[in-house]
Amino acid sequence: MRLGWALVLGAVAGVALAWWLSRDPPEVAQEKQARAEAAAAANFEESRPVLYRWRDDNDALHVTDTAPKGRSYERIPIEPDPAIEVHGNRQ
Repeated sequence: MRLGWALVLGAVAGVALAWWLSRDPPEVAQEKQARAEAAAAANFEESRPVLYRWRDDNDALHVTDTAPKGRSYERIPIEPDPAIEVHGNRQ
C-alpha cells in the first residue's frame, strides 16, 4: 500500500515540478501581455469603418469606402453617433 501512495505522490510532485518549470518569468509574461494589447489595439483600429477622400485628374472630390489605387488619399474614420443604441434582441 505504501508503494502505491509513493507512486501517486511522485506523480503529483512530477506534475507540480513540470508546471513550475514551464511558467514564464514575470518579465516575459509582461512582454507577452504588452504585445497582446498592442495587437488588439491595432486590430481594433483596422476594423473600424473608414472612408477615403481623394481627388481625381479633373480635381473632383471623391469619398469612397475603398482606397483608390495609385493616388494619395485621406482616411476619414467614421464615428457612430453616441446617441444611437443598437439592441440585437429586437424582433
